[in-house]
Amino acid sequence: MRPGALLRRFFVPRFVVTLRAWFAYGCFVSPRAEVEVTPNLRIGRQSVVSSFTKLKSSDGPLHIGSRVEISTGCFLSSHTAGVEIGDDCLVGPNVSIIGNNYRYDRLDVPIRLQDKVSTRGVRIGNDVWIGAGCVILDGADVGSGCILAPGSVVAGPLPPNSIASGNPAKVIFTRR
Repeated sequence: MRPGALLRRFFVPRFVVTLRAWFAYGCFVSPRAEVEVTPNLRIGRQSVVSSFTKLKSSDGPLHIGSRVEISTGCFLSSHTAGVEIGDDCLVGPNVSIIGNNYRYDRLDVPIRLQDKVSTRGVRIGNDVWIGAGCVILDGADVGSGCILAPGSVVAGPLPPNSIASGNPAKVIFTRR
């Protein structure tokens, strides 16, 4: 871990992060949330980040749109390709959005010692409702107006205005 990230993570009081988010972005970040304050982080106005949520943006861009509500216990981590969430989204409790993956092509090296990769990042459109416990992985592209049923796992593209469910997430209905 880089020294700057280490200092920000352990020595900046959480209420300072809450105040900085209020003044810099015009949003509310709970003092009980763990947010890495880096130049890669951008949060839109009137967004809410609830308690026990972790936002990790030290390795790549993490952009959250305006009026986004992120519920308790969520984990958002970006890497080089980034994570982008559009405006007016609802993120349910215990959702994981992970913008990277580990390489696993070398059998002579343990997986944890191989590099992290970020192929396409994560893109979530506007007006998306992500149900509780969903997992959104690197390469996911969720179209605007989508609804993800609780517990769904998304690793690829979903067309706009679709309702998806399952592992892997499949479109079960299209909103009209």
